[in-house]
Amino acid sequence: MGNRPFTLIAAILFGLAALLHLYRLFTHFQVILGSHTISQTVSIVAIVVAAILSWGLFRESRRLIDLKPDVVPARRA
Repeated sequence: MGNRPFTLIAAILFGLAALLHLYRLFTHFQVILGSHTISQTVSIVAIVVAAILSWGLFRESRRLIDLKPDVVPARRA
C-alpha cells in the first residue's frame, strides 16, 4: 500500500459515497433531514464531487506507490 495508506482509504470512501448517491438516484430514495426533503439534485452534485475526489486520491495513492523512497538523486557539484 505504500507509505501512506490513508490516501487509498480516502479514495475508496469517496468512491463508496459516489456509488451510494448513484443508488439514490436510481431508486428514488428520499433523504429527509428534520422537516426538509433533500432533492435529487444534491445527489447529482455529490456524485460528481465524490467521483472527482476519489479519482484524484486514487491517482495520488498510485503515484505514492510508484515512487521509490530509497533512491536519492545525485547532487550536482
